[in-house]
Amino acid sequence: MPDEHRPLTSQLPYLTTTPGVGGKIKQSPEDFFVEELPAYELSGEGEWLFLLIEKRDLSTPALVDHISDVLGIPRDQIGTAGRKDGFAVTRQFVCVPARAFESADQIETDRLTVLEQRRHGNKLRTGHLRGNRFRIQLRNVSINAAGQTDAIVSELKLVGFPNWFGDQRFGARDDSDDLGLRLLRGERTRRLRKDGLRFALSAAQSRLFNYWGAARIRDGLSHRVLSGDVMQVAASGGPFVVQDVPTEQARFDDRETMLTGPIFGPKMKQPDSEAAEREQLVLNDFDLTPESFELFRRLTMGTRRPLLAFVDDLEATPTADGLQLCFSLPSGTYATSLLREICKDG
Repeated sequence: MPDEHRPLTSQLPYLTTTPGVGGKIKQSPEDFFVEELPAYELSGEGEWLFLLIEKRDLSTPALVDHISDVLGIPRDQIGTAGRKDGFAVTRQFVCVPARAFESADQIETDRLTVLEQRRHGNKLRTGHLRGNRFRIQLRNVSINAAGQTDAIVSELKLVGFPNWFGDQRFGARDDSDDLGLRLLRGERTRRLRKDGLRFALSAAQSRLFNYWGAARIRDGLSHRVLSGDVMQVAASGGPFVVQDVPTEQARFDDRETMLTGPIFGPKMKQPDSEAAEREQLVLNDFDLTPESFELFRRLTMGTRRPLLAFVDDLEATPTADGLQLCFSLPSGTYATSLLREICKDG
C-alpha cells in the first residue's frame, strides 16, 4: 500500500487552521494523567470485585498480566473498560472475581496502588465507561504560545477535532493493522491468540476509518452533510440515514446530530447515495469488499463512529515550563488526537 494509506497521525490532515503552540508531551509519566469516568455507580454487592487502581508507567495489558500472575486468576476473568496509556499516570477500574477481596492488596508495587475496592453484580467490560478526564503538561512550547493558546482553544471549542484512532491503536510496531488487513483478504498469516486476532482486526477497521476521515477532511467535507450520510443523534446515539440534506445540515450545525464514519462489518448501518459511494471507494483502495468482514464475523461486527469530537471543558493554563491542559473526552476518543491539533507547529 502507498504511504498515504498509512494511518499514522503524523500523516493525517489537520482540521483547525489556527497555528499551534508546538511543545512535547510525555517527557515523564507524570506529564500525562488520565482518570476514568465510570459509566455507572457500583452497588457494593455482587460476585465481582472492582479495584480502582492508580498505575505509573505500566500499560493496561501489563497490568492484567500482573494481576493474573499474582492472584492466580485467568486473564479472561479480569475485566477492564479500556486500555490506558502506558507511559502515564492513570486511574482505571479493573474487576476480578470477588473471591480475591482478601488478597487484592498483594498486587501493589512501586508502580501500582489499589485506591478502592467495591463489589458489583456485573463484570466490567470494554466500553463500560462514560469517558476520561485528562491533565496533561506540555513542555518546550513555542515562544508565541501565550498569544496562540486562546486562539487555538477557541477554534477547537467551535469546530471540534478529528476523532482519529491514535497510533496506540495500531500496536507497538505500528503493524497490527497490516496484519488485520491481510486476514480480511484471506491471506495466510502467523497464528494468533484470540486477543491478538481481535486486536489486529480492530486495528484494520480503525485504519479504514482514519483513511475515510482523512479523505472527508481533505475534500472540505468535515462539517458538510451529504445525501445518504449516516448521522447519529447526539443525545441518544441513534443512527439514521440522511434524506433531507438542508434539514440535517441545520441539525448538525446545532450539534443535535453527529456525522459518522464506517467501522466496517456486517452489522454496520449502511449509508446511501453519495455517502455510500465514498465508503465503497475506501474498500476498493484496500482490495476489500463488504463480504471480507464475514470471514471473522464475530470479531468484526461493525458500527459507526463520529468523525468529530468536541471538547467544551478544555482549559489551558501557562506554567513555568510550558502549558497545562485539562479536559474530558467521551469513551473511545483519543487525547492524542486533540493534542495533535494543539501541538502542531505554528
